[in-house]
Amino acid sequence: MKLPSLNVLGQALEPCSTDPVTGFFRDGCCNTGPMDRGLHTVCALMTAEFLALSKYLGNDLSTPRPEYGFPGLKPGDQWCLCASRFLQAHAEGAAPRVRLAATHQATLAVVPLEILQQHASD
Repeated sequence: MKLPSLNVLGQALEPCSTDPVTGFFRDGCCNTGPMDRGLHTVCALMTAEFLALSKYLGNDLSTPRPEYGFPGLKPGDQWCLCASRFLQAHAEGAAPRVRLAATHQATLAVVPLEILQQHASD
């Protein structure tokens, strides 16, 4: 079950990435629902700095994991991040750029809109 697909601007949620395919539901969008306890709702543009921070914090997003169908991310890829990890990266000064139109409104329960706007790429 998915929550309504609206972005942080109150409009229809735009796709984040289909190459690589992202999203909790692997539908290319940062949709969420009750099963998504990590709140994978922030559509972010990967940077080397963020990928290094994420790996340091225990979530290696750059190494391919073929057994899970995960190609590994590289700078420039777009990916649905957990809202709390984005907020942590913001606090560490390593937050990636964000596509507001593709970031789910559920993110606002964790990350204030003003912080998302500081990192907006759209």
